[in-house]
Amino acid sequence: MTSIEQVKQKYHALSFNSLSSSLETLLTQAEANELSHLQFADLMVSHELGRREENRVQLNLKRAGFPVHKQLEEFDFMYQTTITKKQVIRLLDFTFLDNRENLVFMGPPGVGKTHLAIAIGIKTVHAGYKVLFSTALNLIESLDLAEMKGQLKKKINALAKYDLLVVDELGFLPMNKKSVYTFFQLINTLYEYRSLILTTNKDFTNWSEFFFDDTVAVPIVDRVIHHSHIFRLGGESYRLKEKIAARQPLI
Repeated sequence: MTSIEQVKQKYHALSFNSLSSSLETLLTQAEANELSHLQFADLMVSHELGRREENRVQLNLKRAGFPVHKQLEEFDFMYQTTITKKQVIRLLDFTFLDNRENLVFMGPPGVGKTHLAIAIGIKTVHAGYKVLFSTALNLIESLDLAEMKGQLKKKINALAKYDLLVVDELGFLPMNKKSVYTFFQLINTLYEYRSLILTTNKDFTNWSEFFFDDTVAVPIVDRVIHHSHIFRLGGESYRLKEKIAARQPLI
């Protein structure tokens, strides 16, 4: 007579690991609801597919490299009034990705640019796309290192495999001339092929401050804004608000 353990081992051998670990629960559920054989078969395959999707999402979230987990639902649209919840929700049909468009969040430090970039990035992963997050500093360093090793093209091709590249804090620190040209090669490769989310504290007219060379800054800006949604965030810093609130005496 076949035992539950034997069946579980067969599922495990076929890499149906979720079915193997949940078989007793599924059998109990089927008996309680008096499911037909076909309904039980559907229950099992739906359970396995659901768990595999959960595992895929968790793996892609890990690979994305988000420094913190930010939810869109946590964003304070009452405090940050220069962008509306409706504007952001419209992005979550991911048409901008399918159309190879970019998102640019521009504004002073602490106004929520990174929060929005990460939150949209996480939603993008859950929607089935592949995402990579990097600060501009780390991205430039990795490109420069690849250039030194003669592997820049390989590095850029690897980055181009992601559906969305999130680049945080562009313009926070200036680049040297060599870095500017390697960054241009990345932008040029991704142009009309992949989407970017950029956060920056500099207006486009001031990008030459950290790119140094207008002959490179202009084509970079041109490729970034050609197909893009630009959001200019203003107001006071969230972090400053929270720090002040934390110092308020209890009444």
